[in-house]
Amino acid sequence: MDRAPERLLVAVNPAASFGRNRAVGPAVAERLAREGFEVAMLREANFELLRREAERAVARGADGVVVVGGDGMASLGVNLVAGTAVPLGIVAAGTGNDFARGLGLPIDDPAAAVERLVVQLRAPARTIDAGIVRQGSVDTWFAGVVSAGFDAVVNERANRMTRPRGPSRYTLAILRELATFRPRNYVLTIDGVRREQRAMLVSVANNSSLGGGMRVVPHADLTDGLLDVFIVHPLSRAAFVRVFPRVFAGEHVDHPAVEFLTAREVTIEADDVVAYADGERIGAPPVSIRVVPGALRVFA
Repeated sequence: MDRAPERLLVAVNPAASFGRNRAVGPAVAERLAREGFEVAMLREANFELLRREAERAVARGADGVVVVGGDGMASLGVNLVAGTAVPLGIVAAGTGNDFARGLGLPIDDPAAAVERLVVQLRAPARTIDAGIVRQGSVDTWFAGVVSAGFDAVVNERANRMTRPRGPSRYTLAILRELATFRPRNYVLTIDGVRREQRAMLVSVANNSSLGGGMRVVPHADLTDGLLDVFIVHPLSRAAFVRVFPRVFAGEHVDHPAVEFLTAREVTIEADDVVAYADGERIGAPPVSIRVVPGALRVFA
Protein backbone atom coordinates (compact mmCIF):
# COMPACT_ATOMS: atom_id res chain seq x y z
CA MET A 1 0.00 0.00 0.00
CA ASP A 2 1.22 3.51 -0.75
CA ARG A 3 2.56 5.52 2.17
CA ALA A 4 0.15 8.29 3.15
CA PRO A 5 1.51 11.65 1.94
CA GLU A 6 2.96 13.91 4.60
CA ARG A 7 4.09 17.05 2.78
CA LEU A 8 1.31 18.53 0.66
CA LEU A 9 1.49 21.48 -1.67
CA VAL A 10 -1.90 23.20 -2.01
CA ALA A 11 -2.08 25.47 -5.06
CA VAL A 12 -5.05 27.83 -5.14
CA ASN A 13 -6.51 29.85 -7.98
CA PRO A 14 -7.83 33.05 -6.34
CA ALA A 15 -10.10 33.66 -9.34
CA ALA A 16 -11.62 30.16 -9.27
CA SER A 17 -15.18 30.22 -10.59
CA PHE A 18 -14.82 33.99 -11.08
CA GLY A 19 -14.18 34.60 -7.39
CA ARG A 20 -17.20 32.78 -6.00
CA ASN A 21 -15.06 30.22 -4.14
CA ARG A 22 -12.24 32.37 -2.82
CA ALA A 23 -12.56 30.95 0.69
CA VAL A 24 -12.17 27.33 -0.42
CA GLY A 25 -8.37 27.31 -0.73
CA PRO A 26 -7.60 28.44 2.83
CA ALA A 27 -10.28 26.08 4.13
CA VAL A 28 -8.63 23.16 2.33
CA ALA A 29 -5.21 24.03 3.73
CA GLU A 30 -6.59 24.40 7.25
CA ARG A 31 -8.45 21.08 7.08
CA LEU A 32 -5.42 19.18 5.80
CA ALA A 33 -3.26 20.70 8.53
CA ARG A 34 -5.79 19.53 11.13
CA GLU A 35 -5.51 16.06 9.63
CA GLY A 36 -1.80 16.11 10.45
CA PHE A 37 -0.26 16.90 7.07
CA GLU A 38 2.53 19.40 6.57
CA VAL A 39 0.85 21.90 4.25
CA ALA A 40 2.35 24.64 2.08
CA MET A 41 -0.28 26.81 0.40
CA LEU A 42 0.46 28.85 -2.73
CA ARG A 43 -1.92 31.61 -3.76
CA GLU A 44 -0.30 34.08 -6.13
CA ALA A 45 -1.54 37.24 -7.85
CA ASN A 46 -1.76 35.68 -11.31
CA PHE A 47 -1.73 32.28 -12.95
CA GLU A 48 1.76 32.48 -14.46
CA LEU A 49 3.33 33.48 -11.15
CA LEU A 50 1.45 30.64 -9.47
CA ARG A 51 2.81 28.20 -12.05
CA ARG A 52 6.42 29.29 -11.50
CA GLU A 53 6.17 29.18 -7.71
CA ALA A 54 4.45 25.79 -7.80
CA GLU A 55 7.17 24.35 -10.03
CA ARG A 56 9.81 25.55 -7.55
CA ALA A 57 7.90 24.12 -4.61
CA VAL A 58 7.49 20.70 -6.25
CA ALA A 59 11.19 20.66 -7.14
CA ARG A 60 11.99 21.21 -3.45
CA GLY A 61 9.97 18.09 -2.61
CA ALA A 62 6.35 17.19 -2.02
CA ASP A 63 4.51 13.96 -1.28
CA GLY A 64 1.39 15.20 -3.00
CA VAL A 65 -0.01 18.20 -4.86
CA VAL A 66 -3.57 19.45 -4.34
CA VAL A 67 -5.06 22.03 -6.70
CA VAL A 68 -8.10 24.11 -5.80
CA GLY A 69 -10.04 25.55 -8.73
CA GLY A 70 -11.35 24.47 -12.11
CA ASP A 71 -9.85 22.84 -15.16
CA GLY A 72 -7.17 25.51 -15.50
CA MET A 73 -5.84 24.53 -12.09
CA ALA A 74 -6.24 20.84 -12.91
CA SER A 75 -4.12 21.45 -16.02
CA LEU A 76 -1.49 23.17 -13.90
CA GLY A 77 -1.46 20.22 -11.51
CA VAL A 78 -1.18 17.67 -14.31
CA ASN A 79 1.77 19.54 -15.78
CA LEU A 80 3.44 19.66 -12.37
CA VAL A 81 3.31 15.93 -11.63
CA ALA A 82 2.60 13.88 -14.78
CA GLY A 83 5.41 11.44 -15.42
CA THR A 84 6.48 11.52 -11.77
CA ALA A 85 5.52 9.51 -8.69
CA VAL A 86 3.87 12.54 -7.02
CA PRO A 87 0.07 12.15 -6.87
CA LEU A 88 -2.44 14.89 -7.69
CA GLY A 89 -5.55 15.79 -5.71
CA ILE A 90 -8.33 18.09 -6.91
CA VAL A 91 -10.85 20.19 -5.02
CA ALA A 92 -13.20 21.32 -7.77
CA ALA A 93 -14.07 24.98 -7.29
CA GLY A 94 -14.16 26.30 -10.85
CA THR A 95 -16.59 26.66 -13.72
CA GLY A 96 -15.93 23.59 -15.87
CA ASN A 97 -14.46 20.97 -13.51
CA ASP A 98 -14.36 18.36 -16.29
CA PHE A 99 -11.32 16.48 -15.02
CA ALA A 100 -12.85 16.17 -11.55
CA ARG A 101 -16.08 15.01 -13.22
CA GLY A 102 -14.21 12.33 -15.13
CA LEU A 103 -12.58 11.11 -11.92
CA GLY A 104 -15.95 10.85 -10.17
CA LEU A 105 -15.16 13.63 -7.68
CA PRO A 106 -17.71 16.12 -6.30
CA ILE A 107 -18.02 19.05 -8.71
CA ASP A 108 -20.73 21.34 -7.30
CA ASP A 109 -19.89 21.11 -3.62
CA PRO A 110 -16.40 22.20 -2.54
CA ALA A 111 -17.05 21.08 1.05
CA ALA A 112 -17.87 17.58 -0.14
CA ALA A 113 -14.80 17.66 -2.38
CA VAL A 114 -12.59 18.44 0.63
CA GLU A 115 -14.11 15.58 2.62
CA ARG A 116 -13.55 13.19 -0.30
CA LEU A 117 -9.94 14.36 -0.59
CA VAL A 118 -9.26 13.69 3.08
CA VAL A 119 -10.45 10.09 2.61
CA GLN A 120 -8.48 9.59 -0.62
CA LEU A 121 -5.27 10.89 0.90
CA ARG A 122 -5.30 7.88 3.25
CA ALA A 123 -5.82 5.41 0.40
CA PRO A 124 -3.47 4.24 -2.37
CA ALA A 125 -3.28 6.67 -5.28
CA ARG A 126 -4.97 5.67 -8.54
CA THR A 127 -2.93 5.46 -11.76
CA ILE A 128 -4.44 6.82 -14.99
CA ASP A 129 -3.29 7.77 -18.47
CA ALA A 130 -2.28 11.24 -19.59
CA GLY A 131 -1.37 12.71 -22.94
CA ILE A 132 1.26 15.01 -24.36
CA VAL A 133 0.48 17.59 -27.03
CA ARG A 134 3.42 19.11 -28.90
CA GLN A 135 3.18 22.43 -30.71
CA GLY A 136 6.47 23.49 -32.23
CA SER A 137 9.10 22.49 -29.69
CA VAL A 138 6.81 22.82 -26.65
CA ASP A 139 5.29 19.79 -24.93
CA THR A 140 2.22 20.17 -22.71
CA TRP A 141 0.64 17.43 -20.62
CA PHE A 142 -3.12 17.01 -20.65
CA ALA A 143 -5.54 14.67 -18.92
CA GLY A 144 -8.77 15.61 -20.69
CA VAL A 145 -9.31 16.68 -24.27
CA VAL A 146 -7.37 18.40 -27.05
CA SER A 147 -9.76 20.48 -29.19
CA ALA A 148 -9.10 21.78 -32.69
CA GLY A 149 -12.47 22.66 -34.19
CA PHE A 150 -15.72 24.34 -33.25
CA ASP A 151 -15.17 23.76 -29.53
CA ALA A 152 -11.71 25.37 -29.73
CA VAL A 153 -13.07 28.33 -31.70
CA VAL A 154 -15.71 28.85 -29.00
CA ASN A 155 -13.01 28.76 -26.32
CA GLU A 156 -10.95 31.29 -28.26
CA ARG A 157 -13.90 33.68 -28.55
CA ALA A 158 -14.89 33.27 -24.89
CA ASN A 159 -11.36 34.10 -23.78
CA ARG A 160 -11.52 37.38 -25.72
CA MET A 161 -14.83 38.38 -24.12
CA THR A 162 -14.93 40.38 -20.91
CA ARG A 163 -18.69 40.08 -20.37
CA PRO A 164 -20.73 38.35 -19.16
CA ARG A 165 -18.86 36.76 -16.26
CA GLY A 166 -19.30 33.10 -15.40
CA PRO A 167 -20.45 30.12 -17.47
CA SER A 168 -22.93 32.21 -19.48
CA ARG A 169 -19.95 33.71 -21.31
CA TYR A 170 -19.29 30.34 -22.96
CA THR A 171 -22.96 29.89 -23.84
CA LEU A 172 -22.94 33.26 -25.56
CA ALA A 173 -19.71 32.39 -27.37
CA ILE A 174 -21.33 29.19 -28.67
CA LEU A 175 -24.33 31.10 -29.99
CA ARG A 176 -22.14 33.69 -31.72
CA GLU A 177 -19.90 31.09 -33.38
CA LEU A 178 -22.85 28.98 -34.51
CA ALA A 179 -24.04 31.91 -36.61
CA THR A 180 -20.97 31.90 -38.87
CA PHE A 181 -19.02 28.68 -38.34
CA ARG A 182 -18.09 26.60 -41.39
CA PRO A 183 -16.13 23.35 -41.81
CA ARG A 184 -12.33 23.51 -41.79
CA ASN A 185 -9.86 21.58 -43.93
CA TYR A 186 -7.84 19.05 -41.93
CA VAL A 187 -4.97 16.68 -42.48
CA LEU A 188 -5.08 14.04 -39.77
CA THR A 189 -2.41 11.40 -39.24
CA ILE A 190 -3.81 8.72 -36.95
CA ASP A 191 -1.32 6.06 -35.89
CA GLY A 192 0.62 6.69 -39.08
CA VAL A 193 -2.38 6.72 -41.45
CA ARG A 194 -2.85 10.07 -43.21
CA ARG A 195 -6.29 11.36 -44.17
CA GLU A 196 -7.39 14.68 -45.67
CA GLN A 197 -10.91 15.84 -44.91
CA ARG A 198 -13.22 18.66 -44.01
CA ALA A 199 -14.78 18.63 -40.57
CA MET A 200 -16.75 20.78 -38.16
CA LEU A 201 -14.89 19.52 -35.14
CA VAL A 202 -11.89 17.36 -34.29
CA SER A 203 -11.08 16.44 -30.70
CA VAL A 204 -8.63 13.96 -29.23
CA ALA A 205 -9.83 12.76 -25.85
CA ASN A 206 -8.45 10.97 -22.82
CA ASN A 207 -11.40 12.05 -20.65
CA SER A 208 -15.08 12.05 -21.59
CA SER A 209 -16.06 15.73 -21.37
CA LEU A 210 -14.99 19.33 -21.83
CA GLY A 211 -16.54 22.79 -21.53
CA GLY A 212 -18.33 22.10 -18.27
CA GLY A 213 -19.96 18.78 -19.06
CA MET A 214 -20.09 18.50 -22.85
CA ARG A 215 -19.76 14.70 -23.15
CA VAL A 216 -17.85 14.68 -26.42
CA VAL A 217 -16.65 11.09 -25.93
CA PRO A 218 -18.96 9.54 -23.32
CA HIS A 219 -17.21 6.16 -23.58
CA ALA A 220 -13.67 7.53 -22.98
CA ASP A 221 -11.62 5.50 -20.49
CA LEU A 222 -8.86 7.12 -18.45
CA THR A 223 -7.04 3.81 -18.05
CA ASP A 224 -7.24 2.04 -21.43
CA GLY A 225 -3.91 3.28 -22.81
CA LEU A 226 -5.66 4.86 -25.79
CA LEU A 227 -6.92 8.21 -27.03
CA ASP A 228 -10.36 8.65 -28.60
CA VAL A 229 -10.55 10.74 -31.76
CA PHE A 230 -13.91 12.49 -32.20
CA ILE A 231 -14.74 13.90 -35.64
CA VAL A 232 -17.88 15.71 -36.75
CA HIS A 233 -18.04 15.65 -40.55
CA PRO A 234 -19.42 18.64 -42.52
CA LEU A 235 -23.01 19.57 -41.78
CA SER A 236 -25.27 22.42 -42.78
CA ARG A 237 -25.47 25.13 -40.15
CA ALA A 238 -29.06 24.15 -39.33
CA ALA A 239 -28.11 20.49 -38.90
CA PHE A 240 -25.11 21.40 -36.75
CA VAL A 241 -27.30 23.59 -34.54
CA ARG A 242 -29.57 20.57 -34.02
CA VAL A 243 -26.73 18.15 -33.29
CA PHE A 244 -24.48 20.23 -31.08
CA PRO A 245 -26.83 20.50 -28.04
CA ARG A 246 -27.02 16.70 -27.96
CA VAL A 247 -23.31 16.62 -27.12
CA PHE A 248 -24.04 17.85 -23.58
CA ALA A 249 -26.00 14.65 -22.88
CA GLY A 250 -23.72 12.39 -24.93
CA GLU A 251 -26.62 11.65 -27.29
CA HIS A 252 -24.71 12.41 -30.50
CA VAL A 253 -22.77 9.16 -30.78
CA ASP A 254 -25.12 7.53 -33.32
CA HIS A 255 -25.43 10.55 -35.62
CA PRO A 256 -24.26 9.69 -39.17
CA ALA A 257 -21.94 12.73 -39.28
CA VAL A 258 -20.13 11.64 -36.11
CA GLU A 259 -17.06 9.38 -36.21
CA PHE A 260 -15.03 7.89 -33.36
CA LEU A 261 -11.61 6.27 -33.66
CA THR A 262 -9.05 5.09 -31.13
CA ALA A 263 -5.36 5.90 -31.43
CA ARG A 264 -2.09 6.14 -29.60
CA GLU A 265 -0.74 9.07 -31.61
CA VAL A 266 -2.48 11.75 -33.68
CA THR A 267 -1.19 14.71 -35.67
CA ILE A 268 -3.57 17.52 -36.59
CA GLU A 269 -2.88 19.99 -39.38
CA ALA A 270 -5.43 22.70 -40.15
CA ASP A 271 -5.81 26.37 -41.02
CA ASP A 272 -7.90 28.99 -39.27
CA VAL A 273 -8.19 27.15 -35.95
CA VAL A 274 -6.32 27.13 -32.65
CA ALA A 275 -5.74 24.02 -30.54
CA TYR A 276 -6.69 23.89 -26.86
CA ALA A 277 -5.81 21.23 -24.29
CA ASP A 278 -7.92 20.96 -21.14
CA GLY A 279 -9.23 24.45 -21.89
CA GLU A 280 -5.74 25.97 -22.10
CA ARG A 281 -4.51 27.57 -25.33
CA ILE A 282 -1.83 25.51 -27.11
CA GLY A 283 -1.59 27.41 -30.40
CA ALA A 284 -2.09 26.96 -34.12
CA PRO A 285 -1.65 23.50 -35.69
CA PRO A 286 0.20 21.45 -36.59
CA VAL A 287 0.08 19.71 -33.22
CA SER A 288 1.06 16.14 -32.41
CA ILE A 289 -0.66 14.27 -29.61
CA ARG A 290 0.28 10.99 -27.96
CA VAL A 291 -0.94 8.99 -25.00
CA VAL A 292 1.35 8.04 -22.12
CA PRO A 293 -0.29 5.10 -20.33
CA GLY A 294 -0.14 5.24 -16.53
CA ALA A 295 1.62 8.61 -16.51
CA LEU A 296 -0.47 10.22 -13.78
CA ARG A 297 -1.23 9.30 -10.17
CA VAL A 298 -4.34 10.84 -8.62
CA PHE A 299 -6.13 10.91 -5.28
CA ALA A 300 -9.45 9.72 -6.71
